[in-house]
Amino acid sequence: MLNLRQDIKNIAIIAHVDHGKTTLVDQMLHQSGTFRSNEHVNERAMDSNDLEKERGITILAKNTAINYEGTRINIMDTPGHADFGGEVERIMKMVDGVLLVVDAYEGCMPQTRFVLKKALEQKLTPIVVVNKIDRDFARPEEVVDEVIDLFIELGADEDQLEFPVVFASAIKGTASTDPHQQDDNMKALFDSIIENIPSPVDNSGEPLQFQVSLLDYNDYLGRIGIGRIFRGTMEVGQAVSLMKLDGSVKKFRVTKIFGFLGLKRVEIQEAKAGDLVAVSGMEEINVGETVCPEGQEEALPILRIDEPTLKMTFLVNNSPFAGREGKYVTSRKIEERLRSQLETDVSLRVDNTESPDAWIVSGRGELHLSILIENMRREGYELQVSKPEVIVRMVDGVRSEPVERVQIDVPEEYTGAVMESLGARKGEMLNMINNGSGQVRLEFMVPARGLIGYSTEFLTQTRGYGILNHTFDSYQPMHQGQVGGRRQGVLVSMEHGKASQYGIINVEDRGTIFVEPGTEVYEGMIVGEHTRENDITVNITKVKQMTNMRSANKDQTVSMKKPRVMSLEESLEYLNEDEYCEVTPESIRLRKKILDKNERERATKKSKVAKQN
Repeated sequence: MLNLRQDIKNIAIIAHVDHGKTTLVDQMLHQSGTFRSNEHVNERAMDSNDLEKERGITILAKNTAINYEGTRINIMDTPGHADFGGEVERIMKMVDGVLLVVDAYEGCMPQTRFVLKKALEQKLTPIVVVNKIDRDFARPEEVVDEVIDLFIELGADEDQLEFPVVFASAIKGTASTDPHQQDDNMKALFDSIIENIPSPVDNSGEPLQFQVSLLDYNDYLGRIGIGRIFRGTMEVGQAVSLMKLDGSVKKFRVTKIFGFLGLKRVEIQEAKAGDLVAVSGMEEINVGETVCPEGQEEALPILRIDEPTLKMTFLVNNSPFAGREGKYVTSRKIEERLRSQLETDVSLRVDNTESPDAWIVSGRGELHLSILIENMRREGYELQVSKPEVIVRMVDGVRSEPVERVQIDVPEEYTGAVMESLGARKGEMLNMINNGSGQVRLEFMVPARGLIGYSTEFLTQTRGYGILNHTFDSYQPMHQGQVGGRRQGVLVSMEHGKASQYGIINVEDRGTIFVEPGTEVYEGMIVGEHTRENDITVNITKVKQMTNMRSANKDQTVSMKKPRVMSLEESLEYLNEDEYCEVTPESIRLRKKILDKNERERATKKSKVAKQN
């Protein structure tokens, strides 16, 4: 008979983006009495980094713990976006059950499928939380049916299908087991966790096994390994062996152990089987490695991490404005920063190229890589990046590319345009549901390269009313011919100088301008989008010649259109193969790889000839 630790429960909260995980954790922290009554806590307290607060998404998995009626509940708040799926997978190893949060109106979305699949693969016990029950048009019973269908589709066993359901409004802090009536607190949710989530096995008398699932870094303590003790007991000062991924063994001493309570790390002297803890003292620790007692080395199975599907080239900035705005601009500094990112981000790969000033950086998706670039520019780095490309693999001797499962919610009148545009990007329609409310849900399988740059086109097509979600599905044989890509050419500056109002007005009829008057530009910099498919060079630095003659019609007052300002993600999606995005702490500029017009034309001719041959 196994001994169980009844004083502890380990759960992960999983959901699609924006279904309310982080808000739910906030309420659980408040209602469990973990915070003092006079303690000030920010909204979405778990989203601690600036980008998470700005975008309203969770990027890094975080852990917290609450005490409820004598039980310590360890909670892992996971990202909902598939680009951070590497975080989700590792967290599943640390817990015994999951809270699957589903929006009472939106129902099951692509990332719901993704995170649930990971949980079922680990045989975790699920509790379904139908959140936002107070929303207009909430349809809780239908959503529960959708969830049951999804469980069956993903091959859940009979025990997993018998999941309890809690209906909640995280924003109001209420929950209940009845969809038509809410209690005024979240007791129903806490009770469901205590009743249904299995307790960890208490095998603390056996030799220690602790596996690292997440990494943190602290200037005073160095690298910190966060993970679960699967067996045995760990004490401060204990001499242990670290089983490395390459099979080697490193000896070290545990200097500090931290437990979690609320948003704080609490220093503790010892921890035992079932506890989630952070450990310092081992400089070279990595995700998936096992800590054991000296002389009793026994490694746990290595954590499987999904491979990257998208790559970009990161380069030292060599534009005419290089070094003006950044603090760190050399290849040594950029390489150090990329290597340090590898210490905490296991879904990332950094490979050297033939050039010492360029690296191929591979990740799980555009968002994954753009978050890294955004963090780097905020830290003072200056660099250039190329167009994102999908990673092609050989599967059973066939060249294969990543294919995404796409789910789109749009008003009825835009369905035709969306189906046509995804058809042109080699999309294959799986399903179309019209629930009579004027909204239509479309499901497609689309090659990942067909989705690069699609979101801007999609928002224009649907006038901003459409919602697009996609998640990696599988590798499938390459589609022939061009898939996706930008159709429009660009306006390229032919001069160095400052963009003038007169210069901009003169070329406005050629397309959409990206810069404002007074912006410094250089030869080869992209300053707008052409209305046609070819690139043209323009002079937007031109100033009006002053003369002492007065024209008969005087100067007409000309109103200038507002320039199109693109975010970092939009800029990355916009790029073509012969272009770079120059990223500095103050600016995001698009440019041609070859700045000189004549050289560019020669290179284009050469590549055309090469293609014909």
